[in-house]
Amino acid sequence: MDTASLKDSPVLSSPFSSPNVSALLKIKIISWSQETGLPVSVRVQVADRIFNLHKYPLFSKSGYLKRNLNDSNEIELPQDFPGGPEAFEMIALFIYGSSTLVDPFNVATLRCAAEFLEMTEEYGSGNLCERFDRYLNQVVLQSWDDTLIVLQKCQTLLPWTEELLIVSRCIESLAFMACMEILDPERRRHQPVVTLEALAGQAWCCEKVKEILSQDLWIKDLIALPFGFFKRVIGSLRRQGMKEKYVSPIVVFYANKWVLSKKTRQFWENSGERNGENDGKIKVSVILEGILELLPTGEKACKVIPAGFYFSLLSRSLKVGLRSDSIAKLQNQIPSVLHSAKVEDFLLPANGSESISSSIELATMERIFSMYVSSNKESIHIPSPSNSIVAELWDIYLSHIAPDPKLGPKKFMDLIAIVPASSRQSHDHLYRTLNIFLQAHSSISQDEKGLVCNYLNCQKLSQEICIEAVQNEMMPLRLIVQALFVQQINTHQAFRECSDSFRYAHDGELSGSLSSSRYANSKSQNLGDSPYVDGGEAVSRPLSFLLQKDIAIQRSECSRKEYESTSFRIQNLEQELMSLKKSLQLHNNSTKKKNNYKEIRNS
Repeated sequence: MDTASLKDSPVLSSPFSSPNVSALLKIKIISWSQETGLPVSVRVQVADRIFNLHKYPLFSKSGYLKRNLNDSNEIELPQDFPGGPEAFEMIALFIYGSSTLVDPFNVATLRCAAEFLEMTEEYGSGNLCERFDRYLNQVVLQSWDDTLIVLQKCQTLLPWTEELLIVSRCIESLAFMACMEILDPERRRHQPVVTLEALAGQAWCCEKVKEILSQDLWIKDLIALPFGFFKRVIGSLRRQGMKEKYVSPIVVFYANKWVLSKKTRQFWENSGERNGENDGKIKVSVILEGILELLPTGEKACKVIPAGFYFSLLSRSLKVGLRSDSIAKLQNQIPSVLHSAKVEDFLLPANGSESISSSIELATMERIFSMYVSSNKESIHIPSPSNSIVAELWDIYLSHIAPDPKLGPKKFMDLIAIVPASSRQSHDHLYRTLNIFLQAHSSISQDEKGLVCNYLNCQKLSQEICIEAVQNEMMPLRLIVQALFVQQINTHQAFRECSDSFRYAHDGELSGSLSSSRYANSKSQNLGDSPYVDGGEAVSRPLSFLLQKDIAIQRSECSRKEYESTSFRIQNLEQELMSLKKSLQLHNNSTKKKNNYKEIRNS
């Protein structure tokens, strides 16, 4: 993005410090008086400064001054004169024939001031309006940095810069140069264009986003713009054909800088303290709603927007009190990317909340997962990787909710039931969540424990978790019996596999371990120490046979320990059942004795 230069132009570029304009203007006025012999005859007041000038050169260049000084020698420019005294001083210097010292920092101001004073071609060929437009088109809009400078200066000159199309020209130029930046083959060979692929499947981290952003400084320049200008740049990028996978990261980076970043959050909070309690929240809300309008929707969003970003944006929206329809719009985007989320991204109530179960964060998460189930109702009962991942995420999330002392069994059951049981290919995470709930709510009845654990299918537990469930005294008796039954089946299956492995190993020893006839007479020096010796003769056995034999031994040992653990648990349960049976018999006997005693008394 090289800066072009104008040759032989009376409008000089001044990237460095300008000379003393006031001193130059005084010299020009004195020179004019000496050359023409005419004294100064016009008095122009701009804000708190007064300029004593000659009438003729003003009339020859400015329609506004000619019209207002026709019947008077004094004029006061209005308070909204673009650029104030400094701009008028530079305009006056040009009127007296000096080359105007212009640069990207003042060209927008001078162009607006020239328009106010009606310095058009009607009042002189090569007047300031035309010259400043030429400088903008041929110099400023050919340079990325100069265009950014002018666009930033346009903020304080509205609506003049809008009416003169300076803002729109800068925005279109920036969008065009950004598209060229993406398409530049020289650059793409050395460094890939920034996308959000690096953030896919990761927990959202503002620092990670900053690290990615540092790869492309042109994006950093765009996200420094005020939101009104930024929004128009994004629209122009899409109109000019930039692919969504390159546009969306710019929107995400902007949101990260102005909404999600901790530093910016402190900035808005301090701004609110200075200008009013809700001032910072109002500004954030405006930016948030604008960002939601810029984000892609539907399938486009699934491909380019990380799930963690949506959750971070949603969390911020709840804190600043965004409108309910805007929050609903954001929530509707999340189910399509839910399978790529991380539990760390999910909404959790802040520390110190009185009740997690009644928090807005939990209610929001319920709606999101319910929307996922509704949007996939045709395939939600069919096992699939996406459904399984979502179910696992929900079970892990509930493990963070389960310790809440105010979370009752009925509410917890409703939460578990949001995701259908058929979507859970493994119930390991659900078991851990139930275990946490039962430990935190040890006072609930056995019937309530049975109802809460009704969703757990022991056949979908891993062997390790199944053993743990058998030995877990917090679990209801019915579930332990189911786990015992499943564990016994697993144990018998393991013994059967071990037996088959030994049988295979024995058959291999007989059929596959043939002595070498070719080297029948050769003997090793360490034959007696070799593990491959059988009956004093060397036996050639494959490595796979030895590995299978070791695995069979290990599995046999593991199965033996699990079987012993299961048998021990069965014995304990039998003792508990015998004890319960004796208690019931004693209770029944005492009841019968009381009834007989009453009958005797009545008779």
